[in-house]
Amino acid sequence: MTAVEISTDRSRLDVALVHRFLSEESYWAKNIPLDLVRTALENSLCFGAYDGDAQVGFARVITER
Repeated sequence: MTAVEISTDRSRLDVALVHRFLSEESYWAKNIPLDLVRTALENSLCFGAYDGDAQVGFARVITER
């Protein structure tokens, strides 16, 4: 079994991958613009899940920090 690493390091996020999923595959953010995704990521607590160098998951939490 391979361990998946969870990281809050924003520099590791594959923004294009996150945008592609949201804009093309999700029902809740279909056709969302890339700029809006970037703004959401910048203003949220983000988690990336990684199998080696490949991002395999993503979550974000909206907080008041």
